[in-house]
Amino acid sequence: MTRIDVRKTYKLFIGGAFPRSESGHSYVVNDVRGRFVANAALASRKDARDAVAAARKAFPGWAGRTAYNRGQVVYRIAEVMEDRRPQFVEALRRGEGRTAAAAGKVLDESIDRLVWYAGWADKLTQVVGNANPVAGPFFNLSTPEPTGVVAVLAPQESSLLGLVSVVAPVIISGNTVVVASSTDRPLPAVTLAEVLATSDVPGGVVNILTGSLDRTAVTLASHMDVNAIDLTGLAGDPEQATALEVEAAANLKRVRRAPAAEPDWSEDPGLDRMTGVLETKTVWHPIGV
Repeated sequence: MTRIDVRKTYKLFIGGAFPRSESGHSYVVNDVRGRFVANAALASRKDARDAVAAARKAFPGWAGRTAYNRGQVVYRIAEVMEDRRPQFVEALRRGEGRTAAAAGKVLDESIDRLVWYAGWADKLTQVVGNANPVAGPFFNLSTPEPTGVVAVLAPQESSLLGLVSVVAPVIISGNTVVVASSTDRPLPAVTLAEVLATSDVPGGVVNILTGSLDRTAVTLASHMDVNAIDLTGLAGDPEQATALEVEAAANLKRVRRAPAAEPDWSEDPGLDRMTGVLETKTVWHPIGV
């Protein structure tokens, strides 16, 4: 007897759960040859607002954890990704048109990127913080603190390595994140959501929206409870990126501007994606008191 295909319809990832889009809408995801792969939830403006609310709720607990513990949690994500290697490789093959060997290489780079950021968790303060010399009987200490809720428009082409490269520095720094994934290549993002749900990441620390940026980006850019936004996913689209920068100015969000072209994610990431979502608190304390 011929089996009927069980067509998957992937959901959003908000607050550690997998809700359907509030609109009830989904869209077809095809592979690079135009063949049907799955349906994915088409996130609405309401879904974006719900994701921000979940991220805000999770922020105090996540920011309050020790940096060492956050590093352990991110390292655990890498471990679970390794366990799900066949699923990620298949998602990269179908979404990005890579060979199995090339997809495996991208997965290795993605896992290594997570491990790299996990290692920075308890070292970042020593590198970017400071004991400042002052003329007086005072200790003057500058300490980095997380910005808060960060919205990220993920890269459209590099659906896994690019995604990991923009999300990991945000959460390792103590922030929570709302991610709008690659529109045409959402499968690595929803697979990552399944990893997050089965690892040690608290619900709401990472929230993943799938679907068109036209439906969610303006909401995230204009939302008064979003503290920073990364426009990397609008690489090569300066007109839309500028419009979102204007929206973000309403509450003086930190903005990472869209690059002219999508970066080469295999290069050394540096520290700027972590330091770009940190605030610096400076404290004066009398010596001897």
